[in-house]
Amino acid sequence: MTSIFNIAKKASGVFFIILLLTLSACGIYSFTGASISPDTKTVSVTLFQNNANLVVPTLSQTITESLKDRIVTQTNLQITRSAADIEFEGRIIDYSVKPMSLQGNNQTSQNRLSISVKVKYVNKKEEAKSFEYTFTRYADFPGTKNLAEVENELIKTISTQLIDDIFNKAFVNW
Repeated sequence: MTSIFNIAKKASGVFFIILLLTLSACGIYSFTGASISPDTKTVSVTLFQNNANLVVPTLSQTITESLKDRIVTQTNLQITRSAADIEFEGRIIDYSVKPMSLQGNNQTSQNRLSISVKVKYVNKKEEAKSFEYTFTRYADFPGTKNLAEVENELIKTISTQLIDDIFNKAFVNW
């Protein structure tokens, strides 16, 4: 009785592994959650222009390269500069700091750095998945800190969140 149970258990495990490998190879499922048509091979990401009122010189490069890195590490797509199956272009449309809460003497106890990016995603293989969307993320920091003290870390945190949102909307279909 035990040997029949063990054989059935091993067979179901092998079947499950084969099923996962088959679905992954077909482009239906990937372990990152990305769902990309198997005939989609290339992607281009143009430099995100910075059109915000406050301009951080490195922000365009940071967001563009972070998106490219995510695509390379979590999909099988090849980055190209010429015409591609999938194209990303974007603009940074807002970079702002606002007080969130006031304490006595009109001083802020909490500030918020917000970044908004407008992204155009064109999927030439599956046109229904194309979109143009504005993504916004923010991070709060204490009013006792100067923006210059925390800016690099906040940009890193917010950029990671924005890239998660962009990647998920484009490839995970949320």
